[in-house]
Amino acid sequence: MSVDTDTVKRVAHLARIAVTPEEAERMTGELNAILGFVEQLNEVDVTGVEPMTSVIPMEMKKRQDVVTEGNKAADIVANAPATEENFFLVPKVVE
Repeated sequence: MSVDTDTVKRVAHLARIAVTPEEAERMTGELNAILGFVEQLNEVDVTGVEPMTSVIPMEMKKRQDVVTEGNKAADIVANAPATEENFFLVPKVVE
């Protein structure tokens, strides 16, 4: 894929970015270099390679699934400036 100056100007217009003709010309070369690098990545054979989330093998930290104390609504709202029936009361901000 190749990008021309008109495409750069159109994308800049859509992004609401002011671009001079000199900047558009420079960006055309930069974007074509980036797209060329991406096309090189498509040539790499990755069959049999599993996707990974990190370059270092690690296990996700998980907590034990245990039953804990519940029914603490009164404790949760105890420090709130205004509550009603264990709900926080906040001032109306939208009319």
